[in-house]
Amino acid sequence: MIADLRIQTLSQLSAGHEWRLSLPHDRPEQLLIWVTRGQGRLLLDGQRRGIGAHNAILVPARHLFALDLGRQAVGQVVILPDGSTLDFPQTPSQLRIRDGSAMGELTALIESAAREQQTARPLMEAALSAHGTLISIWLQRQLALEEHIAPRPNAAARLTSAYASRITQHFHQPMTMADHAEALQVTPTHLTRACKAATGRTAAELLTDRILYEARQLLTNTSVPAQDIARFLGFGSAAYFTRFMVHHTRSTPSALRRTATKPKDAA
Repeated sequence: MIADLRIQTLSQLSAGHEWRLSLPHDRPEQLLIWVTRGQGRLLLDGQRRGIGAHNAILVPARHLFALDLGRQAVGQVVILPDGSTLDFPQTPSQLRIRDGSAMGELTALIESAAREQQTARPLMEAALSAHGTLISIWLQRQLALEEHIAPRPNAAARLTSAYASRITQHFHQPMTMADHAEALQVTPTHLTRACKAATGRTAAELLTDRILYEARQLLTNTSVPAQDIARFLGFGSAAYFTRFMVHHTRSTPSALRRTATKPKDAA
């Protein structure tokens, strides 16, 4: 049986490797990230934003995002796995919580769910589902507040959001940034400028980073041969894939796989 909800710390989510959060990627799960200490940068829904303590970040499944956090950052993550009967609001959101009672309420809900998960008592799944429902209600109430109604994104952010959605769907296909620009009915130059303005990354960098994340994830978490990973990600040859990985990580695919069980980056 798939648990409707699980709780992890930010350190557990990164599994000891900073790239697992800092490289733009998407996940099959829905995430609620509750940052309780520290600051950094967030890429979400085609925009780059600053984040700090008591920020609640809602990341729907298959939405491109990245977190670049300082080493002192602390937080918890509520995960609704693919197949969960629960559902969080589907709007990518960053909520800067300023009300002390709202901070305490969310912290208490997450901590209570975490304790339930740790003790694994009878009816744990039902209890976690109930906690998830309460967390979803907390989110809906916060999103309804005027202070959390997001302003309409500008044209650059809207275009970058559409491009990010295409990346999540097609990153493993042999499509260039120019191919995506054509599909979006803009020039590559216009798409690049829009992405740079909205995210601080060029359109080509966003696509490259998503491919790089998937490559590292597959090399770290599976035993799939590198040549098959290369083929899946649209590389013309295993040699080209190796050159790509060396250029971006200074390591060959085989070297990355060998060191996968020896995390060096702090979460």
